[in-house]
Amino acid sequence: MSEHTISKSTYIAIFAALMVLTATTVFVARIDLGPMNVVVALVIAVFKATLVVLFFMHVRYSPRIIALLIFAGLIWLALLIGLTLTDYLSRSWTARPSSF
Repeated sequence: MSEHTISKSTYIAIFAALMVLTATTVFVARIDLGPMNVVVALVIAVFKATLVVLFFMHVRYSPRIIALLIFAGLIWLALLIGLTLTDYLSRSWTARPSSF
């Protein structure tokens, strides 16, 4: 199996993109977007995680089976989060009696 070498300039560009996205996260956190703050922060986090996985973990240049395994892991994560949210949202939340 031949290894793909990534140039130093690519690593520097990805690092710069990660720093810009981190600064964007900090900037957006200081703005009141209401409930959208969490959504925007998660979208930026997904972009950063994607860059890290593709370039620093060398998935972009890996065989397709690696991409398939990562995709399967993400589906599994979505399934677990979905099942957890289903349980959480289906509970009847009653107030606890206060103890005097």
